[in-house]
Amino acid sequence: MARFTILSVLTGKVAPFRAADEPSAIAKQAVAGPVAVGWHGLAGDEQADRVHHGGVDKAIHHYPADHYPFWQNELTDHPLLASAGAFGENISTQGLIEDAVCIGDRFRLGTALVEVSQGRQPCWKLEHRFGRTGIVGAVIRTRRAGWYYRVVETGLVAAGDSLELLERPLPQWTTSRCIDLLLGGAGKREQQALRDLATLDVLADPWRIRAAELLA
Repeated sequence: MARFTILSVLTGKVAPFRAADEPSAIAKQAVAGPVAVGWHGLAGDEQADRVHHGGVDKAIHHYPADHYPFWQNELTDHPLLASAGAFGENISTQGLIEDAVCIGDRFRLGTALVEVSQGRQPCWKLEHRFGRTGIVGAVIRTRRAGWYYRVVETGLVAAGDSLELLERPLPQWTTSRCIDLLLGGAGKREQQALRDLATLDVLADPWRIRAAELLA
């Protein structure tokens, strides 16, 4: 099975963001040394909006370092892109992207065991963070969204540890395909695929519900 090196492990604290009543923990910083991986994510990581962020199905956000050159070109070397964490990710690696990650994939993350639960659905916070409009649309159009893990076994993870693929039960459901179907409009042409996603147990509930809603 494939094995990748974890370049950075990142956490963030809730802080003021767009307005006094709109805080965020999107500004993640790299952590030195081992970090505990719990059912709700990394120790020390926070979420301001617990309705739309965090929880067992969105415990850890992985964003590929592979995408940074694209964004550096698109956003004219924005200073946030000088290091990992620009997209609010908890895990950064090189060599693993949405076309090669499937819903239900299980990875050994350091000593923890994690499972891919859904892709990321980008929101306005990315555009506010970068001070640019159009980023949400570009993330969806190019499928450079990253993905979320749920935690199957707790453990520890640190930069330099391995991320090793252990199981791939659903090779047909790449993260990029699911983003296309549920966010990018492809579901209009692939109704049977939406029906299949709506009953896919391993897919996080919000994306199963979205698949069902797109069928209505």
